[in-house]
Amino acid sequence: MSRDRALLDRALERGEQDGGSVEFKERLLRDVHLEGGRRESLAAQLRHRLLSGDGEATYVVGVTDDGGLAGIDHDAFSESMDVLSLLAEEADAHIDDVQTWGVGDESGSSKGLVGVAQVRDGSMLETDDEHLVVGTAGHVDHGKSTLVGSLVTGTADDGDGATRAYLDVQPHEVERGLSADLSYAVYGFDDDGPVRVRNPDRKADRAEVVEEADRLVSFVDTVGHEPWLRTTIRGLVGQKLDYGLLVVAADDGPTRTTREHLGVLLATELPTIVAITKVDAVSDERVEEVEREVERLLRDVEKSPLRVARHGVDAALEEIGDRVVPIVTTSALTMEGLDTLDELFDRLPKTSRDTGEFRMYVDRSYSVTGVGAVASGTIMAGEVEAGDELLLGPMPDGRFQEVEVRSIEMHYHRVDKARAGRIVGIALKGVTESAIERGMALIPRDADPEPVREFEAEVMVLNHPTRIGDGYEPVVHLETIGEAAAFSPENGRLLPGDTGRTTVRFKFRPYLVEEGQKFVFREGRSKGVGTVTDVRPAE
Repeated sequence: MSRDRALLDRALERGEQDGGSVEFKERLLRDVHLEGGRRESLAAQLRHRLLSGDGEATYVVGVTDDGGLAGIDHDAFSESMDVLSLLAEEADAHIDDVQTWGVGDESGSSKGLVGVAQVRDGSMLETDDEHLVVGTAGHVDHGKSTLVGSLVTGTADDGDGATRAYLDVQPHEVERGLSADLSYAVYGFDDDGPVRVRNPDRKADRAEVVEEADRLVSFVDTVGHEPWLRTTIRGLVGQKLDYGLLVVAADDGPTRTTREHLGVLLATELPTIVAITKVDAVSDERVEEVEREVERLLRDVEKSPLRVARHGVDAALEEIGDRVVPIVTTSALTMEGLDTLDELFDRLPKTSRDTGEFRMYVDRSYSVTGVGAVASGTIMAGEVEAGDELLLGPMPDGRFQEVEVRSIEMHYHRVDKARAGRIVGIALKGVTESAIERGMALIPRDADPEPVREFEAEVMVLNHPTRIGDGYEPVVHLETIGEAAAFSPENGRLLPGDTGRTTVRFKFRPYLVEEGQKFVFREGRSKGVGTVTDVRPAE
């Protein structure tokens, strides 16, 4: 408890006693602090705190006026944060971060929560005008996460994959050295060059990159281990990516997983760069051999390889697209080739385009004390602002739930609004975290959505041991949806290499599906791609 007490003591020293930027509140109540002239008075007080703190203020909730640790229960703390959020809105500000801890009395019994909320001037909010989103792919142990970690920090790896811990990964993933879910990282560029994360272990440093860079590059780092291929597909299909980065280790070369991941990238029609990693671990002759293997692999799928070391960055920037795939040789240990990737990511044009009203498919959800339920994902279209009223769904029974946007966060940086292509966490009012499921969508409240259980599609069978007939049940990956579905081919069957029409019916529940959306289906070694041609609202 001494560390937390010291935090409050420091806040007290620079707080109310000298008219500083810190305010102490035991609790904030809707029917007390938002009534009559009290709301305007408290908003004016908040503005004063912001001015005193050069645009930043600290509110300590759950303490007495003299800094004593009172503690309040979870419901009272949540209400206090709601009231503070409304006061901040009145003062053209926002809550940037909330930290909480439990406090106890002399007997050791819990007295409740004490929290510290950081409030920032709304005029200091920034949104990014240039934001590239890159999805990584490649075999396990080929160095995807390590390469990304070295890129975003400018730090050479130690040879044991230390820089992979700089991504948003779980402790068990770090311990095992294997990614088991999607992870994320960000860096950026300004007029002076790369803007990197100084201390990856501090969320505030990652947020500073978002705030300071003129152009951002976000990485969606996927999973290389074969049993988690469905997670990789989710990362490549369910995010609004601009480019793919396929990683091949020089000490191993292309594998079956490399080919599978390349197939998914091609199915999503994503412009792709190949990074050959670990070139420090092998001879120059072996690097040349792997480059030729990669070139053959690309030509087998009717792509034209382009060695950036031979033809230059300008040529890669001009040619990358439907046909041409640049190849870069790299080492996270010696940092070879990372300056080339920097230049590419700084100059590559954004490829994904905004297409209409706001829409985001939920990739994951979590709960934050004092904030509530948060839905995370990539905005697929449109724009969203704090305070917007949205619909979330469909729920398993087909209905859509009305929700309100409390706040928006991007790589730990609070923003006032975000648009298509941004990877965000949206705090929602009006729903519990347990009710939010992957594959649900957030759309405008005035939309008239219909839940879809069944749709028609044009599909291509890329690989299947026999024929696909009525009742074939693969997993369909559409946006962040990953659901078993039954196929009913138009002519009764589809053979490997065939293109044809089929009815697709989700096995367990409806989703928001729209004409023109692309998807990947997979079952065992079988896989294929498709495009939605017509939808049928759920009965």
